Amino acid sequence: MSSPAPALVKAAQELSRKLAPLQFGEPVTHVYNPLEYASVPHEQYLNRYGRAGQQIMFLGMNPGPYGMTQTGVPFGEIPAVRDWLGISSPVGKPMPEHPKRPVVGFDCPQSEVSGRRLWGLFAAKFSTADAFFDRHFVANYCPLVFMEEGGKNRTPDKLPAPEMAALYAACDEHLRKVVAALKPEWVIGVGGFAEGRAQLLKADFPNLKIGRILHPSPASPAANKDWAGNVTRTMEALGLW
Repeated sequence: MSSPAPALVKAAQELSRKLAPLQFGEPVTHVYNPLEYASVPHEQYLNRYGRAGQQIMFLGMNPGPYGMTQTGVPFGEIPAVRDWLGISSPVGKPMPEHPKRPVVGFDCPQSEVSGRRLWGLFAAKFSTADAFFDRHFVANYCPLVFMEEGGKNRTPDKLPAPEMAALYAACDEHLRKVVAALKPEWVIGVGGFAEGRAQLLKADFPNLKIGRILHPSPASPAANKDWAGNVTRTMEALGLW
């Protein structure tokens, strides 16, 4: 069975090109695209871990400031990407760069809590990254990072309707290409937004099963109460773990 990695890399490059001309107005003042300035580690991730036979694809929303924004890897908490996934490559700079949200790549000292929780659970349950990726993959729906003047993140679902429509059209098309390449049995949304976008795949992939786990964001009170246990129970109830 041939590797889906080349198709994943091509799809990411095409998505990046389609997103480049999109314009976003206030309160968004800065937009980062890690597929551009962090393309090296991102493509390393796709080439190394995009595999045939992956039954389950976890789908996130968009990058966090200290995760994929810095590393190019979904939920890319630096110690997890560097030490567990074995990826550590030079990362460029977004232009223009927000003065309060610098990109320093793998030198970033802050921790991405969502990524620490997500990859930490996978590392605890599966002995190695290879053991995890034999059956699982992790992707993000939208690769862009939206920031307001003060440095606050703005999620894609909070964009004005015309901006949202153009963004979602490109991201939906990319998601269909990822699913066509990987052929998973399940897409598990990490949170409600991702589950909602995944549900739209049913029109093209009627046999695809859709599930949802609790998002690991520390902004969620529920996620701060045994998130790993909650997700493990959900995956066991679905018969996947």
